[in-house]
Amino acid sequence: MNINVDINDFSQVIENDRTRIWHHLTQHKKFETVDPLLIIEGKGLRVWNQAGREHLDAVSGGVWTVNVGYGRERIANAVRDQLVKMNFFAGSMGTIPGANFAEMLIAKMPGMSRVYYSNSGSEANEKAYKIVRQISHQKHGGKKHKILYRERDYHGTTITALSSGGQQERKGMYGPFTPGFVEVPHCLEYRSQWGEIEDYGIRAANAIEEVILQEGADTVGGLILEPVTAGGGVIVPPAGYWERVQEICAKYDIILIIDEVVCGMGRTGEWFGYQHYGIKPDIVTMAKGVASGYAAISCTVTTEALFEEFKSDPEEPMSYFRDISTFGGCTAGPAAAIENMHILEEEKLLENTTKMGDYLVGRLEELKGKHALIGEVRGKGLFVGAELVSDRETRDPVPESVTQAIVGDCMKHNAVVIGATNRSLPGLNNTLCLSPALIATKDDIDEIVTAIDEALGRVTAG
Repeated sequence: MNINVDINDFSQVIENDRTRIWHHLTQHKKFETVDPLLIIEGKGLRVWNQAGREHLDAVSGGVWTVNVGYGRERIANAVRDQLVKMNFFAGSMGTIPGANFAEMLIAKMPGMSRVYYSNSGSEANEKAYKIVRQISHQKHGGKKHKILYRERDYHGTTITALSSGGQQERKGMYGPFTPGFVEVPHCLEYRSQWGEIEDYGIRAANAIEEVILQEGADTVGGLILEPVTAGGGVIVPPAGYWERVQEICAKYDIILIIDEVVCGMGRTGEWFGYQHYGIKPDIVTMAKGVASGYAAISCTVTTEALFEEFKSDPEEPMSYFRDISTFGGCTAGPAAAIENMHILEEEKLLENTTKMGDYLVGRLEELKGKHALIGEVRGKGLFVGAELVSDRETRDPVPESVTQAIVGDCMKHNAVVIGATNRSLPGLNNTLCLSPALIATKDDIDEIVTAIDEALGRVTAG
């Protein structure tokens, strides 16, 4: 059926959306009485809905993705040119953009050497888990198969990715889960599990060792962590944490997996979040900002030593990595990623991220002095959170409804799109999340902070 739509009349499109689309993370009952929102155009940090209203997007596409902003013609042109020439071949063969982007990427990641392509962050992490499991079978008779993950961290939405997720509400009603995944404590000092102590970072890391010893070190093969926890509350690990984690992994021969799906490609002011801490991972996964949402792509990057494990016995038909990702063979992803990286470099967006991130934290600290609802401001680069509390002394979190009311107020009154933890942590969905595109200016930051300031005033007054 052909549908002709007046360019200025979106009524049919809205109806198609209402009756045919199943939106992500959305309760659809409301669409029986209100129209779904369509985002129809974007430029820079600005997006427009079907009514023509302009919004400032402070969350880079809603989920920390559009790092270089909207409307980048050079990325679109690169994708178009590549698709006309060669759009796809299964990843058992190579392509020009795949090979060239891998070389560019590895140049930013000293110590890493191999890139495995797929098409989502969940899938990138699944590949990492399969690497750990296959090595366990090849070297340890399958015994060293357990993979540790951290409370509050998130690693994807497939059943096995959820099995490694530390957000109970996201996991709710989706079990039973893949066995062999074990949780370790979070590292948010603001909500210390051990009271007021010195060297909290080292204590939190030592808690990982305690779990390893409890499980049996000869059964633990991998540990996956976000460098900065994202949807679990924008948690920057405290001093000493990462150095101790590295020691623990080396001591017990545990493969260290760093999930850079959110933090990667400049979001924290370095190419990758782990690079702030001088650690040496075995596997790094990434997605979102790799191509800024202009094409689907994810990468599972490993050291050469890990790669060599799958060449140890070429005569054994089960020894190589017997995995495939159909759309990991698409050329649009790496073609877009090449131009995305060029933009990050040419426009010095990592430097801008550090500068504007410091400015954003400073402005939010000013709001903290004005609004008692803000308990703590934390973040790294243009990846910042403000945890909301009903009492600063007790640190009791505000209800999720209050957090969402502030998000809704920013959207309604100031047309600023901000994020928040939601349906993730029982009783702790109380952190506002900000991650504007890395091209953000002081004026953009001021507009975001003004919206939050006014929303806090209206919500607390009401």
